[in-house]
Amino acid sequence: MDLRKLKTLIDLVSDSNVSELEITEAEGKVRIVKSMGVAQPVVLQQAAPVVAAPAPVAPAAPAVEAPPVVASAPAGHAVKSPMVGTFYRSSSPGSAPFIQIGSVVKEGDTLCIIEAMKILNEIESDKAGTVTQILCENGQAVEYGQPLFIVE
Repeated sequence: MDLRKLKTLIDLVSDSNVSELEITEAEGKVRIVKSMGVAQPVVLQQAAPVVAAPAPVAPAAPAVEAPPVVASAPAGHAVKSPMVGTFYRSSSPGSAPFIQIGSVVKEGDTLCIIEAMKILNEIESDKAGTVTQILCENGQAVEYGQPLFIVE
């Protein structure tokens, strides 16, 4: 990746609400992470060395601390994502969801699908009970260990 392109990407991240950007090309991979209002490049993998000019450092504004927000943990058993991927409530866009709030499930019932690397993985209930909450939206990206459902 040439220096002008890298500088342009850094400027775009600095001027936007994006906090992180990762670009993969044939020459390698570059990840730009914004911290304290200034984007800093982090080279992850690269075939040929690239020398980057230091990004301008803006004076840091005094941070205003917000009171900590205490999220109440949902009651019941949380069924968590076993992988990173995209959450889908049904097997295809036009079909009915596997479960709804209030659905009674038994251990091993399919709750949703998580697509990871073009592979559709059925996520099964690890506890019998009634689904009281669905914590993800259809098509939402999910992380490893993220709660998907609450089963009581």
